[in-house]
Amino acid sequence: MADASDLGNDDLSVTVSDDGLVVRATIDRPEERNSLNDAVFLGLADALAYADEGEARVFVVRGAEQTFCSGGDLKSMAGVFGDDSTAYREQFSALAGLVEAMVEASVLTVAAVEGYCLAGGLGLAAACEFVVAHEDATFGTPEVDIGLFPAQAMAPIMRAVDEKAGLKLLFTGEHIDANEAADMGLVTELAAADEFGATLDGLVDQLANNSPVLISMGKEAYYTQRDMAFSEALSYLKEMITLIAMSDDTEEGINAFLTDEEPGWKRR
Repeated sequence: MADASDLGNDDLSVTVSDDGLVVRATIDRPEERNSLNDAVFLGLADALAYADEGEARVFVVRGAEQTFCSGGDLKSMAGVFGDDSTAYREQFSALAGLVEAMVEASVLTVAAVEGYCLAGGLGLAAACEFVVAHEDATFGTPEVDIGLFPAQAMAPIMRAVDEKAGLKLLFTGEHIDANEAADMGLVTELAAADEFGATLDGLVDQLANNSPVLISMGKEAYYTQRDMAFSEALSYLKEMITLIAMSDDTEEGINAFLTDEEPGWKRR
């Protein structure tokens, strides 16, 4: 497992809370509106792996200087013009790999969205289990303006929103405000300008105080049952609740409740 001091790079800063329960990754390319390049993808993957392998329960992604992410770095994309399909595939594989790793990680993921949340940036945010959005944030998939379709971002976006609203977003490239994004299902909590930090920290603290067994197995159960038929999901979840209930954490939680004490969750 990597040391926390080795995390991050020139385009991504990473911090770990004193108790090790929260890892925060900040895309730090404000001059490029925090667009996604190789260094950002590699940094996010490394930080997520660190969180997944250690004691962390929550992984937070945000952007520097009040901008979340404007999407993929177009300069990097232009660098593959004229190459073969392998080069194009490599160029566009990073977001899919990161989203898949986020789903499989045993931590809850939170996007802290301020300013622009566009294109692949919106895909990254939608892939998180929770999205805290500043009331002045802007969302959209403007790839259509450059003759590109937000194919990879579509997977997490369309699993979060109503189909018709999502299709309009994907094919028009229009920008929508935070209230409309919340109405579509892209946002967990909206925060006023002077309450964004407190709202974000409040949610992160609430999530980090949960049992690590609950987080890991509950998240696995959610993604596994999501595409199952209803009866199949019920059968699967019956087995999952049995396994969770047999854990030391559930015993600790019930005993703490009965004795009116705070539970002492075991570390992962």
